[in-house]
Amino acid sequence: MQPLGHLALSPLQCRVSRWELPVSSQTQQQDTVQQQTAPPPLVPIEKSPFPCCEGDISCFDNQLWGENNQPADKKALLTSVDRSLQYLFSRNASVAYQQYPVEGVTRAHVIKSLQRFRELVLKSKSAAELNAAIAKEFVFYQSVGKDNKGSVLFTAYYEPVYAASRVPTQEYRYPVYRLPPDLVSWQKPHPTRLELEGADGLQASKSRLRGLELFWFRDRLEPYLAQIQGSAKLQLSDGTETTIGYAGNIAYNYKSIGRELANDGKLPLEGVTMPKILNYFQKYPQELNVYIPRDPSFVFFQENHGAPAEGSIKVPLTAERSIATDKSLMPPGALALIRAPFPFVNHLSGQIEHRIVSRYVLDQDTGGAIKTAGRVDYFLGSGKVAGDRAGVTVSLGQLYYMLLKSRQLGAANPARNPTP
Repeated sequence: MQPLGHLALSPLQCRVSRWELPVSSQTQQQDTVQQQTAPPPLVPIEKSPFPCCEGDISCFDNQLWGENNQPADKKALLTSVDRSLQYLFSRNASVAYQQYPVEGVTRAHVIKSLQRFRELVLKSKSAAELNAAIAKEFVFYQSVGKDNKGSVLFTAYYEPVYAASRVPTQEYRYPVYRLPPDLVSWQKPHPTRLELEGADGLQASKSRLRGLELFWFRDRLEPYLAQIQGSAKLQLSDGTETTIGYAGNIAYNYKSIGRELANDGKLPLEGVTMPKILNYFQKYPQELNVYIPRDPSFVFFQENHGAPAEGSIKVPLTAERSIATDKSLMPPGALALIRAPFPFVNHLSGQIEHRIVSRYVLDQDTGGAIKTAGRVDYFLGSGKVAGDRAGVTVSLGQLYYMLLKSRQLGAANPARNPTP
């Protein structure tokens, strides 16, 4: 093999490090930290992460025009934008933005930014043209991430499809539960998952869950996974279909059973994914009664009668266009850009491959495990393929929020309601 010699570094704007927070912004943030008790979760950066380098398609959202053997989803993105606008014109949004901690990020600013972004998506003929327009008109606010350099851990979630029954039978024994009408009066600390349903998940008749059963499942793991995902489509034993969605929870943080398996040496600490967790419990189903009770959190459901999965801002989620973040830190309903390695199905081989992509998304949800500025959960849709992809999504990337530059603010009318 011939020696490579001393290769010249690629231009600065082409290096991966350009996606990290600029040093000036990090210094600016440190100065702010000295003045405040808590650092800001978002930092404005002077220049957009564009332009892209020749051959680097990872900073284009080509999926809007169709890529990876997937249909173009421009209409889906526009629908998601309209749903965010619907929320932003609500009283709930007005209240949520009153105390938002990042200077310049206001509800009116977010509304105008979404309205202008919608116009640019309709007007642009390519991903490159859209990026150029956004770089000209928008300011990027980068999440400081988990390391204050902008590194964000991405996972994904989806809406599973399960067989279920409206009544208990010998086959369908494991319930999910509706929200207790008196939950607000429950004394704290709340009873844990173990105290509510027992180690085997069948002891609700002895707890405060008695009479709150909503649907029954065949598999011990399925109602638990529905709680993790926050929603599910149900194929009922009577031949009908319905959906369930998040209705509330008890006051305990989620505790990962995958991490518990790794802590006990049952799985390797690095690379714990949902397929590996499921494979373990298929081999050792009796272990479900050991590990599920270790998660003290508990989620309640409501029947949504076929309505799509809904985010925490009470609008339907859109596959690959909705994200969940820590809503104590991030602006609800806002426009964002994510960039990270995500899994895609190779339609020739049938195998899942990871590739770095950029996606314009709307921040429409939250989650029990999604805490700090360094975590994002990406909604991938419904069904088995979405579940297969979500189960292997664990990667580091970047999160940016996008707001119109001050000179562009007069171009949009915040009083105009979104198109239904």
